[in-house]
Amino acid sequence: MTEERVEDGIEHTMSEPAQLQDLVLDSADLERFLNRLAVFAAATFSNETREVFCSVTLLRPKSKSIIASSSDQAKNLDEVQLAYDDGPCLRAAREGQIYVVKDFTTDDRFGAYSAAMLSHGIRSALGVPIALDGHAAAGLNLYATAPDSFDPDVMTAADTLGREASQLLRMAVHIAHLTATNHHLTQALSSRTTIDVAAGIIMAQNRCSHDDAMTILKAASSGRNMKLHDVAGAVVASLGQQTPTTHFNP
Repeated sequence: MTEERVEDGIEHTMSEPAQLQDLVLDSADLERFLNRLAVFAAATFSNETREVFCSVTLLRPKSKSIIASSSDQAKNLDEVQLAYDDGPCLRAAREGQIYVVKDFTTDDRFGAYSAAMLSHGIRSALGVPIALDGHAAAGLNLYATAPDSFDPDVMTAADTLGREASQLLRMAVHIAHLTATNHHLTQALSSRTTIDVAAGIIMAQNRCSHDDAMTILKAASSGRNMKLHDVAGAVVASLGQQTPTTHFNP
């Protein structure tokens, strides 16, 4: 049974890492996972008296973008932050530490950005870093319509969520890389099989060596401005045979 505790109106689910793992396994790609993460975070930190919006911002060298959001409102709020190129969430991603704004009416660290947030009805915000490999960085952005929405308990829970998301993102990127590698290997093996069969046909027809057959295939590829695999497929098809397939299973 899932163990839960409630503190200051916040429900803490002890099986949260397992829930996040499910989000990764049930998502077809990274963008879908991050969108579901944003929705999960917004629901986790909202309650009867506080509505929280969430987005995830990705920073790459010379570029920054919103890659996930819990709602259109969350996306709009992050676009404001990107327009000013400053805010608690961007600072969190860049510096690798949590930034909290208790009340935009009194916080003087962000200049005109604070006034812009107030014009959108936002009183407090929390930026949590999501560590990534390489030169990229990301931030989990939480916005609330009420002041003082992110107390130490919420900050701790959000930091834990950010760390879990970081680990799962790295795992998801690794899985995506392996999947792409296996796909390319399967394609390469399939292509090699077709070329070998075509070379064998040419060897039988011309009573030549494998090297001579490959020379003929390459010459045809160059002369017809076609890929070698496509020329080989045409040779195989000319005998009324189906293009052979590989039995490699990633």
